[in-house]
Amino acid sequence: MIDRYRTVDVAVPGGALRVGVWDGPETDVAAPTVVLVHGVTASHLAWQLVADALPGMRVVAPDLRGRGRSNDLTGHAGMAQHADDLAAVFAALDIGPTVVVGHSMGAFASLVFAHRHPQLVSRLLLVDGGLPLAAPEGLSPAALVAAILGPTAARLDMRFAGEADYLDFWRAHPAFTADWSDELERYLAYDLVPAGTGYRPATSLQTVEEDTVDLNGGTALLGALAAIEQHSVEFVTVPRGLQNEAPGLYPPAHLETLLATYPSVSHERWDGFNHYTVVMGAEGAQRVAALIARQFTAVG
Repeated sequence: MIDRYRTVDVAVPGGALRVGVWDGPETDVAAPTVVLVHGVTASHLAWQLVADALPGMRVVAPDLRGRGRSNDLTGHAGMAQHADDLAAVFAALDIGPTVVVGHSMGAFASLVFAHRHPQLVSRLLLVDGGLPLAAPEGLSPAALVAAILGPTAARLDMRFAGEADYLDFWRAHPAFTADWSDELERYLAYDLVPAGTGYRPATSLQTVEEDTVDLNGGTALLGALAAIEQHSVEFVTVPRGLQNEAPGLYPPAHLETLLATYPSVSHERWDGFNHYTVVMGAEGAQRVAALIARQFTAVG
């Protein structure tokens, strides 16, 4: 359903934020809008399959600053800045209070957004992110990124001959051995930007370091967590991580502690997915879309 898709640029401090919008003439003018917020090295096209599974909704998903076609924005990132950028998207596209969905780092940014701009959020859906990670303490920013993201961060310093070279790199990735698709290829191709005589991933490693440190105990997140019971929050976790490894970002013992610490959060554990395929695999996207639809039913 790519004919529903368009992009707009929204003015934010330091430049313009690229925003993907799925609507089109077949979308009812009274249809609800859902806002989707991608992960730490991703872009708005990470949500293509989810958007396709929500044909009756207007789907809005930005490239966060430092990623995609928002990669040349000047100024610092961090969860508070991402939250305020999202508020600018709401204002530019005339979005009222609605369901906000965040995946990975986008879940942390969404939680902070709900805290800083509560009048714009009816319900929150956090997908494999948003609540504190089981990260080692006392690490330097680079070491913290390496501990959490591993090869995902290392890729940002790599250079590629072109799109085919980059797709071949990802075909060998353990997360996607059973979930390759045309939509995934489109997402990956979009990630490349020129770098000298070759290409590199659009995401800025400096921004990733800044954001990773901030989502692991930054003041904006701590404030949002302290007020989390003021929001309707659904939290989804999966058993496998960025390299399709177990136990994933939320090991069982850590998850149990989190759920006891934040009892107002409603939790679902979805077997059979890894950190990527829960939104970028066909089955995961269908399940996320169904859960999004349930959030709107709950609001109604």
